[in-house]
Amino acid sequence: MIVVTGATGNVGRALVELLVAAGEDVVGVARYAPDGGLPGGAAFRAGDLGDPGGLKEVFAGADAAFLLVAGDNPAAVVDAARSAGVRRLVLLSSQGAGTRPDAYAHAVAYEQAVRASGLVWTVLRPGGFASNAFQWAEGVRAARTVAAPFGDVALPAVHPADLAEAAAVVLRGDGHAGQVYELTGGEALTPRERVRVLADVLGEPVRYVEQSRAEAAEQLARFMPPPVLEATLGILGAPTGHERTPAPDLARLLGRAPRTFADWAAANADAFR
Repeated sequence: MIVVTGATGNVGRALVELLVAAGEDVVGVARYAPDGGLPGGAAFRAGDLGDPGGLKEVFAGADAAFLLVAGDNPAAVVDAARSAGVRRLVLLSSQGAGTRPDAYAHAVAYEQAVRASGLVWTVLRPGGFASNAFQWAEGVRAARTVAAPFGDVALPAVHPADLAEAAAVVLRGDGHAGQVYELTGGEALTPRERVRVLADVLGEPVRYVEQSRAEAAEQLARFMPPPVLEATLGILGAPTGHERTPAPDLARLLGRAPRTFADWAAANADAFR
């Protein structure tokens, strides 16, 4: 059995669907049961990685678990999984754990707990998600306008569906023990270029308005703690050469080229109409 935490999220829900379709026995975990249930009729268990005291029951009967970076006690989360009999852990971490470890200390702590678990482990480090463009949806719907900073800085955003597929490959296959995979999209696009892609998908002009760094910081501060906010602005505005460059791991895991931002925009066009 495979336990998928964050089963109602961008990556987790798609991962549950893929695993069920492949014939796996799957339990999806989230704090609240989703309306309509999980894909494929997968079983649901309520659980919170921020409250590891009740997680042993959540992981009971599982051979493998997919973990998110959530909660303040990664060692206790990993211990709950190990105590329940889990033998394989796959962690969805962050590229920033490798490129900016001081700012992404939470992800680093999770990686350390997984590495020290004594279990078979694999770490997935995604870059920025294509789905971050959902934050533009309201402006596009209301005024066909996107306000975003650093309009000419290109980064290789990754499609969440590709992350789910990569996680399914690792959870179901061999040869991934002790590996750290960096998962990005296959093309680096600027915000200005992504807006043009959205306009093409919608068949209507969409105007790009460049925010200042201060304006972007004020917006992000509503849901990001200061260290993560500063690191995020650093990646968006002054990425390292490594962060700018598409990584090869995703294509190797999937055996094909990663989905593009245009693929993501076409699949989610209704959110912008």
